[in-house]
Amino acid sequence: MIRRELLSMKKIILTAAVCLGGYVSSQGQVSLTIEKAMDIAEEHSPSLRRSHMNLERYQQNLVAQRASLKSKFSLNLNPVDYSKSRSFDNRLSQWYTNERFSATGTFQVDQPILWTDGVLSLINRFGWQDNNSNIDGTKTSNKAFSNDLYLQLSQPIFTYNKRKMELQQIEYDYENANISYALQRLSTEKDITQQFYSVYMAQSQLAITREELTNAQQSYEIIKNKVEADLAARDELFQAEVNLASARSSLEEQQVSLENSKDQLKQTLGMDLNEDIMVFAEVQIKPVEVNLEKAIQHGLESRLELRQREIESKELAFDMIKTKALNEFKGDIALSFGLIGDNRHLEKIYNNPTQNPRVAISFSVPIFDWGEKKARVKAQEVAQKIKEAREQGDLSENAEYDAAKDEQRDIEARIEEIEKILKNAEVVVEDEVDSDKINIGCKVDVLDLEYDEEIEFQIVGSTEANSLEGKISNESPVGKALIGAHKDDIVDVETPAGIMQYKVLSIQRNI
Repeated sequence: MIRRELLSMKKIILTAAVCLGGYVSSQGQVSLTIEKAMDIAEEHSPSLRRSHMNLERYQQNLVAQRASLKSKFSLNLNPVDYSKSRSFDNRLSQWYTNERFSATGTFQVDQPILWTDGVLSLINRFGWQDNNSNIDGTKTSNKAFSNDLYLQLSQPIFTYNKRKMELQQIEYDYENANISYALQRLSTEKDITQQFYSVYMAQSQLAITREELTNAQQSYEIIKNKVEADLAARDELFQAEVNLASARSSLEEQQVSLENSKDQLKQTLGMDLNEDIMVFAEVQIKPVEVNLEKAIQHGLESRLELRQREIESKELAFDMIKTKALNEFKGDIALSFGLIGDNRHLEKIYNNPTQNPRVAISFSVPIFDWGEKKARVKAQEVAQKIKEAREQGDLSENAEYDAAKDEQRDIEARIEEIEKILKNAEVVVEDEVDSDKINIGCKVDVLDLEYDEEIEFQIVGSTEANSLEGKISNESPVGKALIGAHKDDIVDVETPAGIMQYKVLSIQRNI
């Protein structure tokens, strides 16, 4: 009866301590409830903190992107600009000195247009200048104020809406980061719950093991007294000693198991491993009736991973749009209308203003990219295949996944090769090439002086070389020797077999 009252009192004290803050210090020990463990993990868990910081990063990116869609105000000032020069006047046939002093500034308001990817700008350029000239002692002065005010529209055409897509991309990134954080929380809560109750069970088992040790000790003492009083056989004492030793060993093993469970929980919570903890929980079983069909429907609607897959598909679609836009036909339209005013007197700037309309259209037309765009589009298609293959489950026996990965590796190698070609490529302008000497692109008839045999070569770049078709690289020994040669020239070619001589018979441009 007394023991039961003590246990009840201990439970009340622990419950009160938890309500007051969760930390109960008794000989340096920290008492935890499952709720308090979750709060500690929220603040100290490395995985949760990392996930939360990633979420904050994408949140700030979204804030910055939305801020970029608002009007931007800028002021550029050049308060002092002084120059002095001496020039010769051909009309007057004499030297003169010109001294110029000016101050200028520009105030500009830019408003991005989300739905068209254009920019509408209001621009105000203002300034003042004083020009002084000195010709043979005669000084002239020209002072004037100026103020230009105009409205300008810049609009890209025949391409995707870059600004709108970037906003959607960042919104998806932020949503995905939210989902990742929520999934990390669920995973951490699951781990903490499992580890918390592992500690709880280890504590309970340790208490039971201590009771068993106490009982074994009492049983040993009783049997020992009986043996000393010749009331029991000595074999019973030996068995009691074995039972006592076994109980002590079990206690030590249980203490180690408890400490291991505590360390695992503390590591997950981000706590100091040297800190001692004690868990406190009220285990209550509450049966919950579950409808299978409703459970499946709820699971399909609330699974965060499914939304992540949808976001990945949309992002792959964005990447495909961006890739297809590489080296495509595109253009820009620029429209502006404004007034230009200038006068010696500031208050009379707009007495006789000048209208300043402007319309400009520019186009970019791709010609040849060595297959770069085609390769990158193919790479995006393969990335989509990999995603679909990954969703099929086990990748170890997924032939479609392996094939897609191999294709992706080949395409990436091809893209790398094309990038190297484009980096080192040189444009040869036909009109600027000397037609009397051999250059890249020429077809050349030569005479092998040793064997008295005519041979036709075509000088090409290293990537186009094909000896079976008579195409030789400009970097080959023969190509290097022929480059720059004229008709009837004799060139020496160094080969491993010795020096060979060719006479140039004819040079033809490859049209």
